Amino acid sequence: MMGRLRLRSATPALLARVDRPEGVLLVLLLAGLAAVGWLGSDLWLAIAAGMQLIIAGLGAVWIIGPARPGMGLARYATLSAAAVSMTLFGRVLVDSVGLLVFLPVAVALWVVLWAELHAEPGSGPSLALDLSLVGLVFAAAAGALHLVPASSWPPVILLVLLLALVPALRSAEARGRGGVEAVGQAALHLVAVAQIGTAVILLGMPEVVAAALVALGFHAWSGAAEALEGGAASWSVAVEFGALAILGLVVALLLYGV
Repeated sequence: MMGRLRLRSATPALLARVDRPEGVLLVLLLAGLAAVGWLGSDLWLAIAAGMQLIIAGLGAVWIIGPARPGMGLARYATLSAAAVSMTLFGRVLVDSVGLLVFLPVAVALWVVLWAELHAEPGSGPSLALDLSLVGLVFAAAAGALHLVPASSWPPVILLVLLLALVPALRSAEARGRGGVEAVGQAALHLVAVAQIGTAVILLGMPEVVAAALVALGFHAWSGAAEALEGGAASWSVAVEFGALAILGLVVALLLYGV
């Protein structure tokens, strides 16, 4: 009894030490909805995803605050995209690890929110934001490939592109692009993701390996665009990120052979 009283009295003090405690409650709610999607039927998956889009969207606006010049608007949708992607990705893991995946998902969602809270205009994509976007694309691709049969590859590619739209737009805005220019760069980014996704699906690679290659391609395109805009020589960018892409493909083929 005394232990419960101490826990209850310590909870407000613990939340007071956390930056934006309302954000912690938000990500726990989103992770709880994700668990509904993991354990329920496809109908409950759709219901959970729809509720996440609404709750995460409104919650992000409330917690992040008013829009600021040079920051873009995609940052308000990143948490929603992450929540839906984690819900799809959790279905890949829940059969093997059960609800143990709940805590890592909640932490991943908090990292996404934290990265957006601490983003500054003109500073470029931070490491936390960059990793969040890459992880989001990986989770989205793995979850989509698990949900939709690879034999019907046009629909699964469209689902991956739909989920990768927000990360692609957020990546462009983090590089200081806005408006039509940001949309154009995001569209080119999605073309690269579609090409890689189509290739790995037609090659029949395992879901996780295929998703990793899609995420690697997303990261390579973002890094190359940032390097070129920063004044790097075209040949050095081609060598650096081309080598990264080749290395990822070789590793994937080796894993595929195993």
